[in-house]
Amino acid sequence: MPETAAAEPFRASIMQIEPQWIDYNGHLNMAYYNVMFDRAIDQMWLQLGIGPGYMKERGGSTFTAECHVRYLREIHLGDPVQVSVWLLEADDKRLHTFQELRHATEGWLSATSENMSLHIDMGSRKVAAFPPDIRQRIAAVVGTHSAVPRPEGIGRNVAMPPKR
Repeated sequence: MPETAAAEPFRASIMQIEPQWIDYNGHLNMAYYNVMFDRAIDQMWLQLGIGPGYMKERGGSTFTAECHVRYLREIHLGDPVQVSVWLLEADDKRLHTFQELRHATEGWLSATSENMSLHIDMGSRKVAAFPPDIRQRIAAVVGTHSAVPRPEGIGRNVAMPPKR
């Protein structure tokens, strides 16, 4: 069973903000939150056996179909960050994840990202079912992550609140 099957969210390695990622407002540009979320997912995918080696050897990969990022507190140059990932649900072809980006030493929440990823047969470049062994690994992680308290923000949508 992969390490990610622990009864806690997957925790990516601590990352540092790169100077070129800081925008003219003096904080992390919004695009680079996605870079860090993507790097964290890549680390988790390695644990699940669906990283670059899986694509080369078995011809499968994942594509992000939908992403919802919330920016909650600014990150600045010099701030170490760490991403936690919950694998919330999965079926034969899809993975539903939720990520939190936190300041690595102070613990405050900077951003969240909720995603739907699709399993792709890279030969046909079409959505396809995961192989049974991979599906079994995914199911194990979903099962253990279901025992972890759910973070606030799952299932949120973008909308203007009604005027009163």
